[in-house]
Amino acid sequence: MKKLWSEFYEFIAKGNVIGLAVGLMMGAAFNSIITSMIDDILMPIISVITSGISFNQWFIALNGQSYETLALAQEAGAPIMTVGNFIAAVINFLIVAIVLFLLMKGMTSAMNAAKKKEEAAVEEPAEPSDDVKLLTEIRDLLAKK
Repeated sequence: MKKLWSEFYEFIAKGNVIGLAVGLMMGAAFNSIITSMIDDILMPIISVITSGISFNQWFIALNGQSYETLALAQEAGAPIMTVGNFIAAVINFLIVAIVLFLLMKGMTSAMNAAKKKEEAAVEEPAEPSDDVKLLTEIRDLLAKK
């Protein structure tokens, strides 16, 4: 049992697992920011554009009857599709995907630039000193004799 706990501790203590946990927590916090941006900023603008219809009130009653509000349809127990909520979720996903893509693209570019800089430093051999050049010439002359 001790071995199991020590292996588990090693697994948890690795940087990758901790980094993953931090990334998940940051992602959850970022998701709540994006959700708030959509619900509190973007959807009211769309509501104004659509003559005051609240986006989260867009629904389709599948029983063929007409209801004035989503709440009335839910009270009647009608099967409904909340189209507005789905569209909001799609917009949420697209915004998160675009932001994550841009973050990853920026990180990849920075890593590639650092790698190229490192490779350039490795590829350029140092110029031999004057002493080394002189000794090389002497060696070459002795080799000819």
